[in-house]
Amino acid sequence: MNYSKFLICCFIASLSFGCKPTETVAVEKNADSENTVFSDYTIAFGSCDNQKLENKLWEPILEHNPDVWIWGGDNVYADTDNMDLLRKNYRTQSQTEGYVTLKASAKIFGTWDDHDYGLNDGGEEFSAKSESQIEMLDFLEVDENDIRRKRAGVYHAELINLPKGTLNIIVLDTRYFRSGLTEAKGSKKRYQPNTYGEGTVLGTAQWDWLGKELTTSKADFNIIVSSIQFLSSEHGFETWGNFPHEVDKLKSLIVESNAKGVILLSGDRHISEFSKIEIDGLDYPLIDFTSSGLTHAYRGFSGEPNPYRVEKVVSVESFGLLKFDFDSKTVSMEMRGENNVLQQKILQKY
Repeated sequence: MNYSKFLICCFIASLSFGCKPTETVAVEKNADSENTVFSDYTIAFGSCDNQKLENKLWEPILEHNPDVWIWGGDNVYADTDNMDLLRKNYRTQSQTEGYVTLKASAKIFGTWDDHDYGLNDGGEEFSAKSESQIEMLDFLEVDENDIRRKRAGVYHAELINLPKGTLNIIVLDTRYFRSGLTEAKGSKKRYQPNTYGEGTVLGTAQWDWLGKELTTSKADFNIIVSSIQFLSSEHGFETWGNFPHEVDKLKSLIVESNAKGVILLSGDRHISEFSKIEIDGLDYPLIDFTSSGLTHAYRGFSGEPNPYRVEKVVSVESFGLLKFDFDSKTVSMEMRGENNVLQQKILQKY
């Protein structure tokens, strides 16, 4: 089925069966239309790229000619407070042939996770975080006059104006200000949620900034990048769910801000999955699109609970694509792997 026929069918179904205009449609990976979705703008993203391993996904990423590439964290594997070593690792990554080609044609955004930040599962306690921030911004080739060069944390937002609409890309920093985690007791999990109200993911200054970004945004779509998963929270690893009050705070902010088309992008887990939740007061579902990893994946994955999961978990190397159609307010979200194989896809109308 081609894309125009899909939209006609969805419209007819909405008249006949009361189908909501924000319906999420899962598309089989062998669908005939996998390469024919129209796109006014394309974002590609990914996470967990070990500079010592071959990234076989640059070529298929380039096949989609993305307008934007977003690093979702663990952009190198360093785990160090030695800035000379961190700089060397970033240099190796930045000189990778596929990435060099991508940088020449796409706008680059990015956040960090723990292994490029410098401390495994690290947060505010990392002693070299300000020095590490300099190296991260150098890797992203951030201008010396950019506000990120003058403030703590790598969070950033940028409005992209297009002929048919606007996109607001909001990149969060879930490391620099994040409070300590609570080790799990009486289970095989690594962490358990903090007591409700204790600790923070973003810190006061970043929360204030994010509130202003969403409240004042008039964009058609608001893309929020978080290095760790937002919705999936029962696996016992790092997740917003370790700070349940922060989860509720962001949900409330999204609703109260009236921001349109909010989509969350995450990484970290070495698996890829779609998670979705309906929130009272929000007239579209909130989707957390997790894409991980680029050079290595959790191939031994055998399952974990996630009540918000849509379709299945992809546990091989993967990157994410978002293709925006401003006329229909529809986003095609795709997981793709080596040789550009379509692993999984959903269509979401906003």
